[in-house]
Amino acid sequence: SAGLTEEQKEFQKVALDFATKEMAPHMAEWDEKEIFPVETMRKAAQLGFGGIYVKPDVGGSGLSRLDTSIIFEALSTGCTSTTAYMSIHNMCVWMIDTFGNEEQRRRFCPSLCSMEKFASYCLTEPGSGSDAASLLTSAQRKGDTYVLNGSKAFISGGGDTDVYVVMCRTGGPGPKGISCLVLEKGTPGLSFGKKEKKVGWNSQPTRAVIFEECVVPVGNRLGAEGQGFSIAMKGLNGGRINIASCSLGAAHASVLLAQEHLTVRKQFGEPLANNQYLQFRLAEMATRLVAARLMVRNAARALQEGREDAAVLCSMAKLFATDECFAICNQALQMHGGYGYLKDYAVQQFVRDIRVHQILEGTNEVMRMIVARNLLQG
Repeated sequence: SAGLTEEQKEFQKVALDFATKEMAPHMAEWDEKEIFPVETMRKAAQLGFGGIYVKPDVGGSGLSRLDTSIIFEALSTGCTSTTAYMSIHNMCVWMIDTFGNEEQRRRFCPSLCSMEKFASYCLTEPGSGSDAASLLTSAQRKGDTYVLNGSKAFISGGGDTDVYVVMCRTGGPGPKGISCLVLEKGTPGLSFGKKEKKVGWNSQPTRAVIFEECVVPVGNRLGAEGQGFSIAMKGLNGGRINIASCSLGAAHASVLLAQEHLTVRKQFGEPLANNQYLQFRLAEMATRLVAARLMVRNAARALQEGREDAAVLCSMAKLFATDECFAICNQALQMHGGYGYLKDYAVQQFVRDIRVHQILEGTNEVMRMIVARNLLQG
């Protein structure tokens, strides 16, 4: 909490308390039984965590990007997988709040902020992941409707959520031909693939989302035709901060687990904590965690202030924090020895849950491309 205001420390405390009491005791069960903890998330929404950086007039908390990062980091210490889904939900609500008209904001945002309804972000397709601008899902205009055809892959919450923010092609090839539509579950022609079996992130379902002659009112389009790719990327700048923050929480929890294990576990007649090699590794883990946290919070401030370098700082923060935090969690597992590989010990779940953070919201290879492009363009 170094450098935070009193108000931010209070947000952090509320989120940490919620993580400790409402999430951590159930984390392993949600993972093992693949439970989507809807009621727990609705409790979190009562604390204002359903629309953290959404405007208050439609039910949001109206907090800053830095406040949001602090909250997601704290919640992630209790269950990284559930918090990561909540971060995606928040991103979707923000997109509707920011780019929607008044009617759309009032129709969708209040029930999403309360988490009475849940949202999914639909950009990735079977043939377009990192190359998102080549997406093929098409929406043909017919009068005052669009007819949507195509499919999306790896959609968090897919099939269990109520609102789908979909990037689709309404024009020619490339990013300028993409628009953004909001679909509701139950729309004829909207269906879902099988529930994917994943290494981690098991407290949230992941499915393909399929559109077959889906008729969507033009009134469900966010922004103008051709603005969809820009909306998607602006959403992802915040999403990258959010997912990096979830990595921070997992790493923070893993450092504490390692610290406890080194104190309790004895080998060669003395606690592991007396081993200088392990002391040094723990010191490195804590140092890298603090460095990553500062980088994420710096990017969050830049995004909040609308600075020119915000997008590249978000990419740097996502790249650095997700790589470093995975290494921290993995080292914490190693320090547990054979126990770390047992599902009775939470550290293995943090490792499994944050591995995917280096892939989603733009792979870390794409983050390197964004940073390099920025540097070389001067």
